[in-house]
Formats: sequence, structure tokens, C-alpha cells
Amino acid sequence: MKLKTLACLTLAALPFAGSQAYAQDTIKIGVIAALTGPFVNIGKPFEDGIKTWMKLNGDTVAGKKVQIIYRDDGGSNVELSKRAAQELIGREKVNFLIGFSLTPSALAVAPVATQGKVPMIVMNAVTTGITAKSPYMLRTSMTMQQMTEPFGTWTGQNKIGRVYSLVSDYSTGHDAEKLFAKGFTEAGGKIIGSSRTPLQNPDYSPFIQRVKDEKPDALFFFAPGVEDGTALLKAYSDKGLDKAGIKFLGVGDMTSDTPTLEALGERALGAVTVLNYSTALDNEANKTFLKAYADANPNRPPPTFVTVAAYDTMGMIYETVKKLNGNVTGEAAVKTLSGMKWNSPRGPISIDPKTRDIVQNMYIREVKRVNGKLVNQPISTLKDVMPD
Repeated sequence: MKLKTLACLTLAALPFAGSQAYAQDTIKIGVIAALTGPFVNIGKPFEDGIKTWMKLNGDTVAGKKVQIIYRDDGGSNVELSKRAAQELIGREKVNFLIGFSLTPSALAVAPVATQGKVPMIVMNAVTTGITAKSPYMLRTSMTMQQMTEPFGTWTGQNKIGRVYSLVSDYSTGHDAEKLFAKGFTEAGGKIIGSSRTPLQNPDYSPFIQRVKDEKPDALFFFAPGVEDGTALLKAYSDKGLDKAGIKFLGVGDMTSDTPTLEALGERALGAVTVLNYSTALDNEANKTFLKAYADANPNRPPPTFVTVAAYDTMGMIYETVKKLNGNVTGEAAVKTLSGMKWNSPRGPISIDPKTRDIVQNMYIREVKRVNGKLVNQPISTLKDVMPD
């Protein structure tokens, strides 16, 4: 009877033992992202970048199998983001949490990552300073400050003296306006007027007419989506601001390769934007990335800065696992990632060990026609811009 009982106990334990062995031999990466809904244009590029890295580098590292587990939070459902993180940490036992399309999602997950001692890597949310919300949070995307304040400085230094500011009426829009104005005015420029547009379905025509009447040297514009860039630039062109000599200035996704440039055609020519990436960057890492991206995602639009952030995140995770010989703990992973330098398609990047935020180049880009194709051609490089 004792022998039979022991045999039963041994057999019962085998599936659990097998599961533990599988977990030990697997690096699990949980992705929380907007895979459906209005912010899918941020979430889907996460998938594209992850697929591109794994197409190029395989699904094993340091002898461990890499498993990607996706959870869709729609981008703006913070309770769903939090529950997804709890499940990924508690049930799936992930080694890393990555993604986070928008800032509220990252903020909701920060205490969960802290409690679970799991590194979380922000691949898009741009609000300055959010990595302070958890000692386990790092960022591979960028901050609003990295884009707009240096852009304001560059604008003031490049023969543009008077600017009208037009931004969406919410916190990130307010930050964009404030930071651009800070850099611009400190460089000798003057903000001659400003307006804020509704966040949802704005009609840009009356705002653009107001800008035209003020006769600035340039218009600075920010809104949270590429569709807004398309709509604004159409109104800008239709109202004749380009013909009146008023420059268009904005953050990079206002002139994304797709759908903005595709939809606007010649009307986009001359638009000047700032971003940490352009498909037109001429470096070996970008050439390798673009080829791998086309192979891994044959039916997808061109990659964006979000795609590159996901691609780099995977590269830095692989490097971390290698450095730790596959023995990944949260604290060791954060320590390894902090201060890491990486050769990205966007140029050299590093994680600032103090803030766990990203240091990178910013590119001033102008929409030009190159070899018959509209591209965001880099015209100036702002090197090694700190997150704040």
C-alpha cells in the first residue's frame, strides 16, 4: 500500500516538474499593447519589431527558448493593463514586461512590476519622468522633452523668429507646447499666438485660418495620431499657408511614411519634423533592419519609430540574457540594462543608469522627394539628447 501511494505521488508530481523545467529553460516576455482599437497604429508596430528581431536572430538566446505572450489593453484601458500585468507575472511567470502604448498604461503597471520585481520596458509612452514611478521601469522609446525642447532651440537658431503654436488640448499636447516654446524663446524666438484643438475629431480649418491671419514664420503643431497630421497638413495646404511662406513644424509622426505622406503627396513637401528615426537614415544597422523588416512583415506598411523601439528592446533583452548566462532575475536584469549601449537603426543609443531612460540622437527631418519617392530626409542631427 505504501509502495502504491508513493508511485501515485511520484506520477502526480511529474507534470509539475516538467512545467518547472520548461519555465527554467524559457525566457518569457509579456507584451502589453494596443492590438485593437483606436491606438492599434502604436500597438501593431510592437509586433512588427519583435518579429523582425526574431526573424534575424532566432528564438533562442543563451540556450533558452524565447516565448512572447501578448495581451491587448486597447491602449487606454488602465484596468485592463493592470490585470494583464498581474496575470503575466503571477500566472505566466514572465521574465520581462514590455510594450505600453500610452503613458496611463505604463503608470498603471508600474506598481505591479515593482511588487513582482519584473523589469518593464516602455516602448512608446513619451511622458517625461515616468521611469521614476518604478525602480524596475526602463524606456527605449523617447520623451516629449527629448523631441520638442531641442527642436525649439534648433528652430530659433535657424532663421525662424516668429512661431504660432497649435496643439491638442490634453496634458501631452500642453507639454509639447511648453517645451517647444522654452527651447525656442531661449534661442531668441517669439511665440506670437497659440490655440488648442479638441482631442477628438477636430475641424482644423478655422484654426489654420487664424494662423494664416497672424502671419508667423512657422506653425508648430502637435497631436497624438498620424491621422491628425494628415488632416492638419491638408488644411494647411488648402488654406495656402505653404504658399504664404509659413513653415510647418511638428513631431515626427505628423509626417509618417504611411499613411501621411502617401495620402498627402506633394502637399507634404517642405514639412519639417523632429524624431529619433527615419527610414532614410544611412547607416548599416538601419539597412540590416529594413531588409529584415521586409522579410518578416511582407504585407505591412513601412516601419515607424515604434517598430524600431520594439526591435531595439528585443536586442537589449537578448544581450541582457547573454550577459547573465540565462540566469535572469529582475534585479540583475535591471542592473544589466541600466547603462547599456546599443547600436540601433536610429543610431547609437544608451540607457542612462541614473534615470533608466534613453539617451539618443534626434533628427530634424524635411519631407523631400528622393529618387521619385517622398521621404523624411534628415537635415540635421542633435546628438546624444538626454531624456530630461
